Amino acid sequence: MTRTVFITGAANGIGLASARAFAGAGYNLVLSDIDLDRCKAAAETIDAPKTCHQVDVRDKASIEAAFAAGAEVFGPITHCHANAGVSNMKPALALTEADWDFNFDVNAKGVFFTNQVAVAHFLAHGTKGAIVNTASLASKVGAPLLAHYSASKFAVLGWTQALAREHARDGIRVNAVCPGFVRTPMQEREVAWEAELRGMTPEEVLADYVSQTPLGRIETPEDVADVVVFLASDGARFMTGQGVNVTGGVYMT
Repeated sequence: MTRTVFITGAANGIGLASARAFAGAGYNLVLSDIDLDRCKAAAETIDAPKTCHQVDVRDKASIEAAFAAGAEVFGPITHCHANAGVSNMKPALALTEADWDFNFDVNAKGVFFTNQVAVAHFLAHGTKGAIVNTASLASKVGAPLLAHYSASKFAVLGWTQALAREHARDGIRVNAVCPGFVRTPMQEREVAWEAELRGMTPEEVLADYVSQTPLGRIETPEDVADVVVFLASDGARFMTGQGVNVTGGVYMT
């Protein structure tokens, strides 16, 4: 059976690493990002059958359109990595309603919409598909200065578990990865914010991250992507509703 994966937030970071890992495993790629030009540029670095689409995960219609366009090229989509996410960093009492809404709209509602579209597509085509959502270490442990982000990622994990239970009998699996301190463009911004808020240098913040990580280094997007592909594969055929820690040992429960 032809395997095709739909990925959100595919222009950089974990999404791009995931696209490359899926390509290496023989999947067709339906790549999406809010920045279409960056998505296309990223896609040019991947040797695999692929299409690129502009998607704002806050807009369900744009996700549906990208799914339909990808299926027109490759046939039914069989896998989904709902990865798009955002963050900003402030003390909890300094957060605004706009901060809260932005994080929840992209991180939680975006996963909600993307998963709804994916499951509806799988059911319509009789596909026993697999979904992997990008949650976070902050979906397991509340993160200081990221309370709103952490809350949105807890929502992703709760949604993942509930959706997995509802559609297990349809043969649809839904899991999540929970990365730790991953070197991505998002982390670069967070390190600068955290350094300012904590009165540290960026180098000291990164050293603090490493000191919290038993495996002794900053995580790479590829560390996460390999687990995403595993969870999508038949090797994880009896796993659903899981939030799999990929943290280098920062969190072990």
